[in-house]
Amino acid sequence: MPLHRLPEHREGRPVGGREGGQVTATAEPAAGSRALDEVKIGGLGSSRPRVEDARFIRGRGNYVEDVTLPGMLHMEILRSPLAHARIKSIDTSAAWAIPGVKLVLTGEMAAQRNLAWMPTLSYDTQAVLATDKVRFQGQEVACVVAEDPYIAKDACDAIVVEYEALPPIVNPEQAVAPGAPLIRDDKSGQADNIAYQWEVGDKDGTDAAFAKADVVSKLRLHYPRSHPSPIENCGAVADFNNATGKLTVYMTSQAPHIVRAAVALIAELPEHLIRIISPDVGGGFGNKVPVYPGYVCAILCSILTAKPVKWIEDNTGNLSSTGFGRDMYLDSEMALTNDGKILAVRYHATTDQGAFFADAQPTKFKIGLVHSSFACYDVPVGHITAQGMYTNKAPGGVAYRCSFRVTEAMFFQERMIQAAADDLGMDQAEFRRRNLVRDDQFPYRTPFGFLTDSGQYLKCLQIGLDAIGYDDFLVEQAEARKQGRLLGIGISTMTEPLGAGNSREYDILGIKMFDSAELRVHPTGKAVLKIGAQTQGQGHETTFAQIVTHELGIPATDIVVEHGDTDHTPFGMGTYASRSTPVAGAATAMVARKIRAKARKLAAHLLEVSEEDVEWELGRFFVRGAESRGVTIQECAMAAYSNMPDGMEPGLENNAYYDPPNLTWPFACYIATVEVDPETGVWDVLRFVGVDDCGVRINPMIVEGQIMGGLTEAYAMSNMQFQTYDADGNLVGANYMDYLLPTAWETPGFELHEVVTPSPHHPIGAKGVGECAAVGGPAAYVNAVMNALRPTGVRNIDMPLLPDRVWHAAHTGQDVSGAPPFRTE
Repeated sequence: MPLHRLPEHREGRPVGGREGGQVTATAEPAAGSRALDEVKIGGLGSSRPRVEDARFIRGRGNYVEDVTLPGMLHMEILRSPLAHARIKSIDTSAAWAIPGVKLVLTGEMAAQRNLAWMPTLSYDTQAVLATDKVRFQGQEVACVVAEDPYIAKDACDAIVVEYEALPPIVNPEQAVAPGAPLIRDDKSGQADNIAYQWEVGDKDGTDAAFAKADVVSKLRLHYPRSHPSPIENCGAVADFNNATGKLTVYMTSQAPHIVRAAVALIAELPEHLIRIISPDVGGGFGNKVPVYPGYVCAILCSILTAKPVKWIEDNTGNLSSTGFGRDMYLDSEMALTNDGKILAVRYHATTDQGAFFADAQPTKFKIGLVHSSFACYDVPVGHITAQGMYTNKAPGGVAYRCSFRVTEAMFFQERMIQAAADDLGMDQAEFRRRNLVRDDQFPYRTPFGFLTDSGQYLKCLQIGLDAIGYDDFLVEQAEARKQGRLLGIGISTMTEPLGAGNSREYDILGIKMFDSAELRVHPTGKAVLKIGAQTQGQGHETTFAQIVTHELGIPATDIVVEHGDTDHTPFGMGTYASRSTPVAGAATAMVARKIRAKARKLAAHLLEVSEEDVEWELGRFFVRGAESRGVTIQECAMAAYSNMPDGMEPGLENNAYYDPPNLTWPFACYIATVEVDPETGVWDVLRFVGVDDCGVRINPMIVEGQIMGGLTEAYAMSNMQFQTYDADGNLVGANYMDYLLPTAWETPGFELHEVVTPSPHHPIGAKGVGECAAVGGPAAYVNAVMNALRPTGVRNIDMPLLPDRVWHAAHTGQDVSGAPPFRTE
């Protein structure tokens, strides 16, 4: 089905100027105004084509694989075939004997430079190259550097490793079973396989609410392990100059500045002599935030060989060893009244961390922001407990297209909401209406301490219901059931915390999660914006220029956006958790306002009036009461270099650091209708409607592309995409024959609508949108299938809803768990 969209709902869209961070709606310029048409010059609201595409569609992108340096060598990694085994010996002699091999590196050799282990972003330790034992299939054991990548791969195959197999653990239940082998016996004082324990909320108040409940709804779920699978795998070209001591690393990173800090800590090199360059990045989705052993190995090999060393990961290496997403278990309860009000929620979440606790997430939140669940519902009280387990699986529950475990939180939330409605015998849409936060309740304090900023939740829900034809579908569904056909409709309403800012609460490795921007306007009025954020396909070079256009009136075509080079861009925490617009975009707006403030002084000088008499409209300053007397922003720029007032510093450039006062909270309503074939278990999406409120939309076309991409990933998670393990710890999903990705053939069509509720604290009212569809979409698909199967009594089928699982549930009336181990018999 083609991807398409229907007419929009644009209530609340700001269309005019903004001063002092306040969003105003001005319909038309005043009479006599010479203000520029913002949309025509590529400002906010313009569906400006992506400037990045000019090079991408011509094959002129510059990726790490494209980097070639004089004398460059190539590195290949040897990985463990076993999930849990002690290393008895490693014989590298045959590898060294192959012509063209320059270095064979083992864990023992790395240990001599204190690089056999490295810290993780969650304050754990992770093996760079295994020394004592391997703890997951695919773990890095050794690496080879050679004159070309084929020689390096052949030499890896020549390395002989003698293993002593140990019992593997592939799920949290096994991890805490009596007699379970200790996975992290390298850690002093580690007596079990528990990585962390954490809780939040009001336990006593929650218990009291449950004691008064008319109905208690319960649900057990597993959100399976999945992989972001970007089209470009991880890679690096490390170049250590032993004459200058300067280390330059070309790297597939979403966060080059934080990686520079991490490399300085790991490699014990001075930070000012480390340069991280992230050129074009072929997708990330959270997978390219962490520091991986391959990066560290490439750096060490460059130091040891005194040559540039390139490492490009293959698909199996990427799928089996880099940061996965999800793999969380939920035991939940919801306290309800007979008339459909939620009194309290409580649940226990267990995460399967793999062999090392390597999540990329804010320091103080051991399970990410899972406690953002139920933020859009008026829930008086709640309590969450959580723990993470070490298992013999790849480490790193990355924020796969979400703000640190928020995808799991929203999936659990919306599955619990539907189960509760079913237990009450209440219509699922009506149950949401009775419990969604009302417009007049903002700012709203959630039961777990978050403060949501703004929203029109009930309006979004109603637009979605009207668009899907909810009442008519219920009639059609009832008629279809009489004929033996299984139709279902699923709803997901969610709000997600974006930005991961606010230095009072958020940091990674102790570094606060602010962001920054530098803006330089040249004498002719052309501009260069440098940002700390890093794009992996979001269109930063396009949209960030539009923010400057909105603030200064410089046409977007006259603005170049630069990023991805730590020597030439300001510090930033990277792009993940939809931080770009909420934080880096805000920094861009603020630095443009600093430029405008200086330009106002220049305008007063040129117009020979006091600054208080100077007014601003898009693109020009003019004299109050004499609109015809004015100067353009370009004329002010020239004056900054040629005709400054006495005492003013020349030039028109500045920087801004933005520490957000709060997270931003976009809202979305997703509704899917499906038909399930009872004979095969195959289910087809009939229609899918999305209503997104992401605040002010900078570039509507890019926003829609982000939503469609997220909904496609949501469909993949619900329908086909997962990684699991057999009883021996072998990964099922280490190649793209087993780990399925949807093509245009399978992907359903999406009907998109919008509501615009500006964020009250963001400089341009934007909230961010890159993740909501991937976060909220899965529950809509699953709820629709479960709604179709409701007459069978089935309460849950764990994702992905494979045909055999759906068929089994439909014919037995039993829930189906998808937790590993995967059984092959």
